[in-house]
Amino acid sequence: MEIKRIGVLTSGGDAPGMNAAIRAVVRSGIYRGFQVYGIRKGYEGLLNGEMFEMNLRSVSEIISRGGTILQTSRSKEFNSPEGVKRAARMAEVFKLNAIVVIGGDGSFRGARSCAGGGKRHRNSGYDRQRHRLHGLYDRIRYGSEYRERRDR
Repeated sequence: MEIKRIGVLTSGGDAPGMNAAIRAVVRSGIYRGFQVYGIRKGYEGLLNGEMFEMNLRSVSEIISRGGTILQTSRSKEFNSPEGVKRAARMAEVFKLNAIVVIGGDGSFRGARSCAGGGKRHRNSGYDRQRHRLHGLYDRIRYGSEYRERRDR
């Protein structure tokens, strides 16, 4: 299946860097010729069809903003088999070939359960990237403790 239209959602609690990740997905997707749809309010928004087409303008100047421009929420309904099926049907209604999920472990478990309904999914690099990010965080933290900070 050729990917032409993708969705991007943020799930779980807000975290630093979510807007930067959204921006990267949108810009990379557009560069590759995809239509990119933002899904508001995480899996809850996917269930309710809260999607809109994103473009370069919709992600300009968002990196410095806190939270996530797509908003996030936790969805009890999505945790049920019926909710997962409904989310998959909604993705088909919007003709999404792939959904990029930005979040933590629970968000990825949700993505895996949704993809388990016969859909192909790729997250094999997730653990490797997570460990790289943790290592980077440790190096940044150590470096900031090592240097004497001076405000001028």
